[in-house]
Amino acid sequence: MENVVKENKYDCIRLENQFCFPLYACAKEVVRQYRKPLENLNLTYTQYIVMMVLWEFGGMTEGELGKKVQLESGTLAPLLKRLEKRGLIERIRPESNERKLFLKLTPDGEALKQKALTIPDEMRRCLHMPEEELLLLRELLNKALRSMEMR
Repeated sequence: MENVVKENKYDCIRLENQFCFPLYACAKEVVRQYRKPLENLNLTYTQYIVMMVLWEFGGMTEGELGKKVQLESGTLAPLLKRLEKRGLIERIRPESNERKLFLKLTPDGEALKQKALTIPDEMRRCLHMPEEELLLLRELLNKALRSMEMR
């Protein structure tokens, strides 16, 4: 009888009872699944996220971009340098405020947007779930993110 009580006491720290583990494992797998389709664009998953934001919103500061993609400057700066080296973005320091770094797409970066149109459909085929479940999952994940940002 004592073993049953002890086992129940530790149920809260069993891996199978954690909501964070399937979220972590799923996120890792989704990023892995993106590798093949993104090879055609010669982008990593994180670079793809950055490019999607720039395609959607156009030019912005590094700080604004960091907030949108939830990356710190130390992670974002080397990624942006690589995108600039590839000729996809320009990093501009305005004379009026040299501490700010402004980012904008180059014509090559803008042209890559057309090639990226196939990526969402390719990824949907990896997830064998009905569209309404995928939309619900996205909604719940966004809700979880918002609730953690409030703290």
